Amino acid sequence: MGIRIYRPTSNGRRNASVNDYAELTAEHPQKSLCVRIKKAGGKNNHGVTTCRFRGGGARKLYRIIDFKRNKDNMAAIVETIEYDPNRNCFISLVRYDDGEKRYILAPQGLAVGQKIESGKGVEPRVGNAMPLSSVPVGVEIHNIEMISGQGGKLVRGAGLAARLMAKEGDWATVILPSGEMRTLRMECRATIGTLSNPEYQNIKIGKAGRWRHQGWRPHVRGKAQNPVAHPMGGGEGRSNGGRHPCSPTGVLAKGGKTRNPRKTSNRRIVRRRKTGRGTQLVL
Repeated sequence: MGIRIYRPTSNGRRNASVNDYAELTAEHPQKSLCVRIKKAGGKNNHGVTTCRFRGGGARKLYRIIDFKRNKDNMAAIVETIEYDPNRNCFISLVRYDDGEKRYILAPQGLAVGQKIESGKGVEPRVGNAMPLSSVPVGVEIHNIEMISGQGGKLVRGAGLAARLMAKEGDWATVILPSGEMRTLRMECRATIGTLSNPEYQNIKIGKAGRWRHQGWRPHVRGKAQNPVAHPMGGGEGRSNGGRHPCSPTGVLAKGGKTRNPRKTSNRRIVRRRKTGRGTQLVL
């Protein structure tokens, strides 16, 4: 797998790069595991914009992913490794011994024809899912549950992996890719390995049209707007806003806390994630 860089035949091509998708083994998805989702364009059921700068984009079929991995004591064979337009990592179609097919998040190193399993007593190999109580300390994991049986919620992006650091009683300590350290129940499930497509972070979009294909509309700077439209708007000439950067509703953009202090999972955070530019977690 690598990144393909085209010849600079235009301004957009000069600064653009794409994934060569050398790992993929299928061109079309499994139709029985796909559903059509109606686009909302960033608006809620009342037609009010709740997420700005969204709209348009290419049509997509949503692939139903098995985040729970709850089919225990039954082996599955990896049939394909596919592209998913709804996420930045690859997915794999697996077929269980009883004939059922499911999509899972594809970890790096998973190959077609490989067998994977789920359950408490399975081996800690790439692609296998098990409770944290069965995962050896120090192993990289992904697709981690926050509540047992709910399905994986943490670490689902391309090239990401968390690490199990310690076990004590009914709780396990996990370091997330952001640097945050939190405790989870031992019965919460996780999948062994690092997620696929790690080169995703190095891809350059290159031109505005590719963002439009992904459903992103143009983003206008606050200081370029009128004072009635944004707190940083207005002024004579090219002003710098006259205040600290903020959102249209006045929420500070730099240094402010964005996490809800009333979240019930706050008490499970042992160490907060690192903030600031240039910080990087070394697992």
